[in-house]
Amino acid sequence: MERVYAHAAMFAVALLAATALLGIWIGDLHGQTDPAVLRWGSVHRLSGIFTALVVVLVNSIAVTYFIGTGRWCREVVETYGLSPAFTDRAKAIKRRAFPWSVIGMLAVVGITALGGAADPSTGRAGTEAWVTPHLVGAIGLATLIAWCFQSQLPRIRLQQQLIEEVLGEVREIRRARGLEVEEWAPPPS
Repeated sequence: MERVYAHAAMFAVALLAATALLGIWIGDLHGQTDPAVLRWGSVHRLSGIFTALVVVLVNSIAVTYFIGTGRWCREVVETYGLSPAFTDRAKAIKRRAFPWSVIGMLAVVGITALGGAADPSTGRAGTEAWVTPHLVGAIGLATLIAWCFQSQLPRIRLQQQLIEEVLGEVREIRRARGLEVEEWAPPPS
């Protein structure tokens, strides 16, 4: 999971950077009449929407992972009569990971809101006043999103270690009871 999440997060950060660079390259669209530049403005808007969806997806992957593995841990602990400390650790790891996911999702909503406020194609008056806040906010919030992604990786690692410990305990119990034991080796990191 760690590798999948890391690659998905890197893809999301690359999209954030590409969308930001496109916006900087286009510049301020207010008063712009060149159809080619206006088309690039549409590309920037659409890439921003796509990027926002990817950022939310990556954060949702982390949330889903912690919910699913936490529940799995609880069920295995109950089934095999393992120490409740495993479940407590899973909950603690999840609690430390969730805020980063929420912050990452809210940050991308902030970038999108600032972009919408700065967009001259909305026809609203005063959108030109939002261009600089959108630029500064997008750079700052994209950095925050990248920080959120990297802050979730150690928690994913910890959760994977916990899963491996639980599986080790289950293998020992199954061996002691004379049940079939499937040997499992974690994928290389």
